[in-house]
Formats: sequence, C-alpha cells, structure tokens
Amino acid sequence: MKNLKRVLIYCLTCFAFTSANAQDPTFTQFYANPIYLNPAFAGSNGCPRFALNYRNEWPNLTGNYVTYSASYDQYFKNISGGIGVLATHDEQGQGTIKTSMLGLVYSYHVKINRKFSLMFGARASWYQKTLDWNKLTFGDMIDPRKGFIYQTGDVPRGGSRGFFDASAGMIGYSKHFFFGFSAFHLNRPDESMIIGHSPMPVRFTGHMGAEIKLGKRSKYNNATSIMPNIIYQYQNGFQELNIGTYIKYSNFTVGAWFRNRDAFILAIGINTGTFKIGYSYDITVSKLNNGISGGSHEVSLGLNLNCKAKPVTFKTISCPSF
Repeated sequence: MKNLKRVLIYCLTCFAFTSANAQDPTFTQFYANPIYLNPAFAGSNGCPRFALNYRNEWPNLTGNYVTYSASYDQYFKNISGGIGVLATHDEQGQGTIKTSMLGLVYSYHVKINRKFSLMFGARASWYQKTLDWNKLTFGDMIDPRKGFIYQTGDVPRGGSRGFFDASAGMIGYSKHFFFGFSAFHLNRPDESMIIGHSPMPVRFTGHMGAEIKLGKRSKYNNATSIMPNIIYQYQNGFQELNIGTYIKYSNFTVGAWFRNRDAFILAIGINTGTFKIGYSYDITVSKLNNGISGGSHEVSLGLNLNCKAKPVTFKTISCPSF
C-alpha cells in the first residue's frame, strides 16, 4: 500500500511538471521585502535599504518549499525616483526544481499635492529554472515486493530554461494611508522545461493599509500605532486574501494575519531604525493541517543606511516593516 501511494504521488508530480502552471512563492512578512510585493516601493525609504528573507514552507513534508530573497533599493533625487535590485532563489521537492531570478527595478515618484503622492514602478527580470531528473522516480522502477530497485527506462528530458520577465506596479499614499496594485509576468514567458508550451500566468496583487496612532508621542513615551492591512493576490485561478493588522510600540512590532482557508500567521519584529529583524510562523488551518505540514517558518533581516538629507518634497510611506 505504501508503494502504491508513492507511485500515485510521483505520477501526479510528473504530470505537474509537463502540463501545469505554477504559482509564485509568497512571503508572509509582506513588507520586509517591499519591492518583491510591488516594484513601485523602490526608493520609498529614501536612504539605502537592504533586505534578506528566508522562508521554509511545510518543513514536515518531503516536497517542501524553501525560498530565499535579497534586495537593495534607494531613492535618487536626480532621477526623481528609486532604483532597486532583487534576487530570489526557490527550491521545490528538496531541490528537484530550482528557480532563480535577478531583477532590476525602477520607480518614478510624483507628488500630486501636499498630502498625496504616487509612485510607478517597473521590474525587468531574468529567470533560470532547472529540473534535476535524477531526483525523479517512475513506475518502471518499482518491484511489487521490494519497492524502488530498478533503473528507469525513461529518457532524461529538459534540464534548464532561462527567460525574460516584465512586471509593473503603482502605489498611492498620504501621511497615514496607502494602496497599491502590481502585475507580474506581463509578457507571459514560456517556462516549460520538458515538452509543449507553458506560458507563465500573470500574477495580480492589490494591497491597502493604514496607520492609526493611539495617543501622541512625547520625549517620555512612544505612541502606539495600529496598522490594519489587506493584501489580495490572483494567479491562474488561484486566489489568496490576507487580512491582518500590526501593533507597533517603540521598536517592537507584533502582527497577526489570516490567509483565507489556508493559514493563521503570527509575526514579531524589532526595528531600531537602522537594523531590523523579524520572525513569522504560519499555522496551517487547511485540510493539510499543521501537524502534517509543520506550518511555515520565515525570517527577515533588514539594514537601513544613513544618507544625505532627503529632498523637501520626499515623503516616506507609513507602512509596516514586516
């Protein structure tokens, strides 16, 4: 019975490799790497900003997902906007499929009036996907009694594929409110590594948030802020709605999110202004329960460097850090 289950799993896996479109990896510390969420965030901090992110999704499963990300962005007055660099690496099924991406980001900042500003961003990326054929198993490798003991007669195919990808986004914001929209894979590049044509589905993201200050900050104490947020994503028929809020006091932030029919997310972070570190854990609430999946762990590190005085017209966004 165990061997039969393994055969079914591997057959489904091979079918997915040849005919299905994948969804992009998602970080649940959405604002710890803002230019991954929306390229229009490039330069929104003004001074140089560096971010490192690590996510291990469903660690109890053999075919878990591990994703890494590194980014840099900064505002430049002479181009009226921000420049950013983003790199990601994603591994599926213990490295059976690996996807790496390197992207350049530009965001143009426009001040509409004293209270409201817009940012328009674009990202040009190069993706490289690889398939390790030696990590796949097939039906002809199975002995009814002894299990997987034979060599497969299947001929290795695929291996690696690179392609160009284009994405864009916009953000509108005032002192204590912001909203944004982004679209990824606008050119729908072919990501097939075996046979046929597999255009990458467009991923749409909409997000909105606010900062509500409780009391006034003085030299004796820090005002507490509540930051409610909504993030909606759609890709290839897959919909994800995230509703949550952060509570910020001094250098400390705690947050709680709910992802529809999937997970309850808890986050905690420390932001000193120059350095920040965050941790979040996804408690799986779907049919793939937390005991089976092991939930998801995510860690983020950030560094904000000092720079020359920002231009008078520059305004930062009051959005979360994690």
